[in-house]
This record gives sequence, structure tokens and C-alpha cells, in this order.
Amino acid sequence: MDATTIIMVLLLVVLVFFMFRNKRKRDAQQATLQSKMVPGVEVMLSFGVYGTLVSIDDEANIAEVEVSPGTVLRVHRQTLGRVVEPVVADDEVVSDADELDARPADARPADDLIVDDAADRTSPAYGERVDETRLDTTTDTDKPHKA
Repeated sequence: MDATTIIMVLLLVVLVFFMFRNKRKRDAQQATLQSKMVPGVEVMLSFGVYGTLVSIDDEANIAEVEVSPGTVLRVHRQTLGRVVEPVVADDEVVSDADELDARPADARPADDLIVDDAADRTSPAYGERVDETRLDTTTDTDKPHKA
């Protein structure tokens, strides 16, 4: 066997190894998702609708999801995208304005020092609409002269 054949066989073995490893990961994720899919849990469907899982029929592959009080959708079981985990609110949320007010008075910027530079700009800001008639600002002195 020459070196190229050995390299090709090794690449094939590595490829097969990664394929089996990824399949095992996906199967484990799917099993975890299925164990979390119990009636009463909040889910997000694959097309972005949030609701509460009411029931799952394994034989018919149908799930019933309540999207609002009294409104139950019957969907295919595979459209159950993920279980929505409750978000833990952070008590230490501080806005920038609160931080500015918490500084000592001598560390705060004076109101007369804050200048709006919008009036000084000659070019538009990012995302600002431009009047099309003002775009042609070239003059005769800007154009190259022909000899």
C-alpha cells in the first residue's frame, strides 16, 4: 500500500467516526426533547407559535397546543420545536441613566457642554434618508479639464 491509499482510508475512517458521533448526539438531544414534552409545558412550534401543550397522541402523531385561552391547535407532532424554558429575571438590572445620576455632581457632564453635532454635519448619518436633488454637488472646478 502506498501513502495516498493509507491517507484515503484514514480519512474515510475519521469521516465515519464523526458521522456516528453526530448521530448519537442528535439522538440524545431528541430523547431529551421527548422527555420534556409533557402536557402543561410551554412549547414553541417550528413555525414560531408559542403555546401550552395540552396532549400528545403518539399513535396518530398529533399534538394539541393551546395558543390562547380557549384556542387549541391540532398540529403534527414533529412541529413541536422546543420546550420554552422560563427566563429568570435579573434583579441587578441598572440602566445607564441610573448610573449617570449615581455619580457625584462634579463627575457629571455640564449641560452646556453637551452639544448636538447634528447641525454641524454635512453628510447624512448612517441610515438617514438623503434628498436626491442634493446629491449632485459637483461644480465645474471639481471636474477634470480636457487638454
